[in-house]
Amino acid sequence: MKRILYVSLMLAAILMASCGQSAKNRKMVKQDLYGTHDGSEVYLFTLTNKAGNVIKLTNFGAKLTWIEVPDRSGRKDNITFGYDTFEETINGDMSFGSVVGRFANRIANGKFSIDGVEYNTPKNNGPNTLHGGPKGWHSVVWNAEVVKGSDFPAVRLNYISPDMEMGFPGTVNVEVVYTWTDSNEIIMDYKWSSDKKTVVNVTNHAYFNLHGAGVGDILDHILVLRGSAFLPVDSVMIPTGEIRPVEGTPFDFTVPHMIGERIDLNYDQLILGKGYDHNFILDNKEEVDVMVYEPGSGRILEVITDQPGMQLYTGNFLDGTKKGHGC
Repeated sequence: MKRILYVSLMLAAILMASCGQSAKNRKMVKQDLYGTHDGSEVYLFTLTNKAGNVIKLTNFGAKLTWIEVPDRSGRKDNITFGYDTFEETINGDMSFGSVVGRFANRIANGKFSIDGVEYNTPKNNGPNTLHGGPKGWHSVVWNAEVVKGSDFPAVRLNYISPDMEMGFPGTVNVEVVYTWTDSNEIIMDYKWSSDKKTVVNVTNHAYFNLHGAGVGDILDHILVLRGSAFLPVDSVMIPTGEIRPVEGTPFDFTVPHMIGERIDLNYDQLILGKGYDHNFILDNKEEVDVMVYEPGSGRILEVITDQPGMQLYTGNFLDGTKKGHGC
């Protein structure tokens, strides 16, 4: 099972923690009909924790569309990109808040081999396949149910990806459970199985702006990323095979730096990626793998995972044509 405690949002001045659990937590999920897509009903789920803070998600693309948390003065804002209507969600950016798969990130030249058999996947990113192809898991309706007996508001989403969908072998049964705790933690538990050898790489593709969605940019956010090496990429964003130590480079976030502090330096990997769009090899020596702090609001985002690597992406290819919350 792949487990990501994706985001723990706290106040710099006030630690919001649960002192106990109650039956009320298990009832704090609202389910509304959002629309229909390809003959299936799409729902919007609103999860409210004991502190009164809210996240929203939909079974279209298993998307996380809203995270509303307070700043240090108690003022609440949504801090992730999403859309206000079903129509915008269907037609908007494929990645906003989605669970992307069957294979997140890029497959070089849209092909791979298993046991000597070559498989071809659709090229939707220059010469490469991105996030499972144009009709990947971000674009399908998942089965959904509110989790019963959970200590906190939780929703289970499930999708059965048929054999050879987007060129991938094997029928894959994938599940993600979103849990919204009273400590403002979004826990994402993933699991999947396949009836054939295949490739699977699943993640959530939410964008974050701790100022509030649509308020300025994230270049002044302070980042700590506990990874002592990263994977350089080529001109089409495919890892070259090199494992490069971050020490002495603009990729060293083992000590705090503003995200924008070195992003415009004349460094090969920043030029190729138009910023940061790279996989870091996590040290996994401490509980918290990544921390982002926005001094103005006092909001802190923490990432805890059992996985060996993570992608840092600073939205370099967002050109402003996709409008979401606050934009």
